[in-house]
Amino acid sequence: MMIFKKAIDRRTFLKGTGATVALPFLDAMVPAMAAAKDGHESVKRFSIIYTPNGVNMSQWTPEATGRNFQLSPSLEPIVKYKDKMHVLTGLDNNEGDALPGEGETAPHERAGGVFLTGVHPLRYGETGISVDQIVAKELGQHTQVASLELGLHSTDVTGHCEKGWSCAFMNTLSWRNPTTPLPIEYRPRAVFERLFGDNNSTDPKVRMERLEKDKSLLDAVTDAASRMMKKVGPQDRVRISEYLEGMRDVERRIQMAEQQSDREIPTVERPSGVPANFADHLKLMFDLQVLAYQTDMTRIITFMMGPEQSNRTYKEIGIPDVHHSLSHHQGSAEKLGKLKKIDSYHVALMGYYLDRLAATPDMDGSLLDNIIVLYGSGISDGNDHLMQNLPLVVIGGGSGQLKGGIHVRYPEKTPVANLYLTLLDKLGVHLDSFGDSTGRLDIETA
Repeated sequence: MMIFKKAIDRRTFLKGTGATVALPFLDAMVPAMAAAKDGHESVKRFSIIYTPNGVNMSQWTPEATGRNFQLSPSLEPIVKYKDKMHVLTGLDNNEGDALPGEGETAPHERAGGVFLTGVHPLRYGETGISVDQIVAKELGQHTQVASLELGLHSTDVTGHCEKGWSCAFMNTLSWRNPTTPLPIEYRPRAVFERLFGDNNSTDPKVRMERLEKDKSLLDAVTDAASRMMKKVGPQDRVRISEYLEGMRDVERRIQMAEQQSDREIPTVERPSGVPANFADHLKLMFDLQVLAYQTDMTRIITFMMGPEQSNRTYKEIGIPDVHHSLSHHQGSAEKLGKLKKIDSYHVALMGYYLDRLAATPDMDGSLLDNIIVLYGSGISDGNDHLMQNLPLVVIGGGSGQLKGGIHVRYPEKTPVANLYLTLLDKLGVHLDSFGDSTGRLDIETA
């Protein structure tokens, strides 16, 4: 690391005509005094990734506990990150269970409504404030965007869904307060412009006008980037170049998706910038998340791989069956085998995200060193809609606060809200209780 007597401000932007682009972390942002200090505080970040419909638990849960455990078949695709993983078994979301006399209940809506809140959801659309928004109130004070709520599904369906329950529970996991859901954004172009464009309009006409001019956001800041290159050292010049090239690649992929959407299915109205292929869409959204963290535009992102009751099929891995239907396996070995294959596919795609985080430099290491990633589902066994013994993994260094490389099994009836209290502490947010919590967890000891 080069030492600079006068540091570049962490909030420095490249500014051009109609465009403002934040910079990634650079050595030149660390002043000589701060760089010389041991224990300077790294940025804390929190990423939540949700997979719907539960998993094949027999293939998910490792057999042994402690640090000498072997990853389960479903988690094997991310084995290279085992040393940064906490596999957590036995945590419950009991507040998601139906209450006596509640009448017909919708298990998938309840699973989505309780996952990050620890509060029993009510039919008309009320639950508790979600843990990501608790974090956003604190960490969001330091960034332009307090939090991002992202996903891969449209939130056009509103009103009542299954058995008269509010569709809000299907559209999001995030609640600003008990009655205010924060719907996810699934359009890459809208996310990109919210993060990096001066004009944050999501109006398709506005976006298409810019596309028709065939002008990249980065073209507008070329001169500013050239001037910045002269102020920093060789390593920082490489980082700026790689970062801008990465951003240009995201733009190119968004534009390609928009052009292909118009060309391939002209008779169907499709939101612009949404790749037709599931994996392409997911990777593009992961790349946007890395850019958001890299430029410190936000420090908290919630991402849904799909909504509860997802009817997605996975022909690309040889499974034409509907995911939700497979989750109701009724003990069928064939269906359980297909469900395990989907679980492994989701984990492998998350591995792409972990690779990107690990490859992106940050203070004292990489983004993966300075983030807490929570991956899991609000349902364990989809056949019975069980909300006990949830499939959960915590990955990342947590800015030096997480050791990893352990599988911990907790006693029965331990609320997942206890995990949230523990993670909140590590993110610098201290609460006496959260949801139905009964205390804090030791996630480093089996």
